[in-house]
Amino acid sequence: MCEIFISASPESYESRTRSVRLHGVVTSLRLENLYWDVLAEIGERDGMTVTHLLERLYDELVASRGEVGNFASFLRVSALRYMALQAHRRIPTDVTVPIRSLDARAVLADLPQMLKGERTAA
Repeated sequence: MCEIFISASPESYESRTRSVRLHGVVTSLRLENLYWDVLAEIGERDGMTVTHLLERLYDELVASRGEVGNFASFLRVSALRYMALQAHRRIPTDVTVPIRSLDARAVLADLPQMLKGERTAA
C-alpha cells in the first residue's frame, strides 16, 4: 500500500512560496508544488493565470461567505476537490473543457459525503 504514496517525487511535496497581488494587496502563499500544479491546470482550463484564478476564488469566497479565513488551506482543499471530482467523473479529465462551461448544480448533485465536505465520525 505505501509504495503508492512513497513513490511520489519529493519535488511534488516540496513547498514553494509565491507572492501574489490580490486587489492591490501583496500576500504570500506557501503550498506544495503539486497543489500549485493543480491550480495552474484549473486556471488554464478557463484561460486564467494562477494569480487570476486565486483572485477569482478569493472574490467568490468573500461574496459567498463574507470572509476568507485560511486561504492557503482553502486552495489545498479546492485542488483536492477538483481531482476527486475528476475521479468521480463529475469534472471531465479533458482539460480542454473549461470549468465555466460545466453546470455546477449537475457537478455537485448527489455527491458522496466525502466530496460534500461533511465530516464523518472518526
